[in-house]
Amino acid sequence: MKLKDLAKELGLSQTTVSRALNGFPEVNEETRARVTEAARRLGYRANASARRLATGRSGAIGVPLPLQRSLHFGPHTSEFLSGISERLAQHEIDIVVTPIDADDEIPVFKRLAASKRVDALVLSAPTPNDQRIAALTELGMPFLLHGRAEDVHIPHAWLDIDNEGAFRRATSHLIDLGHTRIAMINGPEEQTFAIHRDRGYRSALQARGLPVDPGLISGGRFTDENGFRIAQAFLERRPRPTAFLAGSMMTALGVFRAIRAAGLELGKDVSMIAHDDVFPYLNADNMVPSMSTTRSSMRAAGARIAELLLQMQEGKDPASIHELWPVELVLRESTGPANG
Repeated sequence: MKLKDLAKELGLSQTTVSRALNGFPEVNEETRARVTEAARRLGYRANASARRLATGRSGAIGVPLPLQRSLHFGPHTSEFLSGISERLAQHEIDIVVTPIDADDEIPVFKRLAASKRVDALVLSAPTPNDQRIAALTELGMPFLLHGRAEDVHIPHAWLDIDNEGAFRRATSHLIDLGHTRIAMINGPEEQTFAIHRDRGYRSALQARGLPVDPGLISGGRFTDENGFRIAQAFLERRPRPTAFLAGSMMTALGVFRAIRAAGLELGKDVSMIAHDDVFPYLNADNMVPSMSTTRSSMRAAGARIAELLLQMQEGKDPASIHELWPVELVLRESTGPANG
């Protein structure tokens, strides 16, 4: 089956069929779905090599993973990459994953730009004054930032979730339940998302006239062990916290262990709200007790970022891509009235 045959079968021009299969935004969704379904049914596959030769593109998206600032190759990364790959696979676009040391990022970007191995980059783990934005802009390398930077005035594309609003709302809910000693286990303090979460937590306490206790704030990598160690230290304090905000479900597992080790019951003696990245193998509904969460999907974010990168390749202005996703608060059994 050739493109000409597929177009004849559908009664469409070859140009329309080609644009539908390649994700051009001017093709409406109904036509795109019709063309995609016919291509699948009839076994049509575009010649990726010919397409790359015609467009001058490498047919690959780069995902640098800064080993000092990223979440390494944990569940968050795998979910994010799954979302990107599911969307790009529809267009036979590859992902080039490049683990790099923090001190080597800019040289790696220069090598990627010079080699033309990738058509664009996805940047994660932004910091407030992120120097990578200026470097990539100067190199002319298209990129999209997963998260936001502050104090950077260079136009660029980004997608983020409302971390500040999520933690403000979660903290406010715990205060409504009577909790005044609320511990927060955040992410790496130098990263923008953690700064935003801290800001939301503090603003909720201050809005209700409650003091911010720096001794109840900690952070670090999102691991079970880190959550356990920090929560155990918090629970040894007198008076102990009556509620926790956990920066991820992985952290929440460690906090849960610490609560049980202290002879306390989650949802009765101590409450907890975790940031839930909707892991398919770690369902908050199925935990005992079920976990209250601020819900956001890393996989959905990855898929959307891939879609936006495809749009950028077809001419969408990166400076017009600013998406801030709301975060849902889902209440389950791990939160209850303050007790103690």
